[in-house]
Amino acid sequence: MAHDTDNPRPEDIEAAKAKDAGRGGAGADEPAKEWDIADADLSDFSAEVLKTDETIARLEKELAEERIRAMRLMADFQNFQRRATSNERVARAQGISAVVTSVVPVIDHFDLALAQDPGKASVQQIVDGVKVIREELLRVLTRHGVQVVSPVQNDVFVPGKHEAIMQMPAEGVASGHVAQTFQPGFVLREGEQEFVLRPAKVAVAP
Repeated sequence: MAHDTDNPRPEDIEAAKAKDAGRGGAGADEPAKEWDIADADLSDFSAEVLKTDETIARLEKELAEERIRAMRLMADFQNFQRRATSNERVARAQGISAVVTSVVPVIDHFDLALAQDPGKASVQQIVDGVKVIREELLRVLTRHGVQVVSPVQNDVFVPGKHEAIMQMPAEGVASGHVAQTFQPGFVLREGEQEFVLRPAKVAVAP
């Protein structure tokens, strides 16, 4: 039996070789399997790169479109500003033109009054002429929304619309009410709004 152990039989040697060859074959399959995994990973990476490139291209396109849109909005806004400024100038010119056109007849009345011969015109005629001119001027102001503020005695004092320049007792006038008007004021009405152009100067009862 010792002889058999020290000197293996030829068939045992062949069996050992076959066993080693079997192990080597199994080991040879592993590198091939690793190459398959590597190929799969490379394919996934390529797909991700392609997806990223598509995303970048889409974002760049959207950015370019937004830039164009922003430029158009800026151009529209600048055009709006120019039109608004131009319209404001035109409206101002039209407003001034309307006022001047209305006042021109009043100036004509002044010219007629000044053309009269002082030696032939009586004082009453001159006063009547001035009254006519004044009434014509007030009508012009009324057509443009301007109203005269001329409070009468015992009217309620309205701050802003009235300006108290002094206190003055007056019979039958309650305290804090208008005792006398020294100078009329003027207000401009635009729809429901009212703008004081000049307050009326008044005396107020103490």
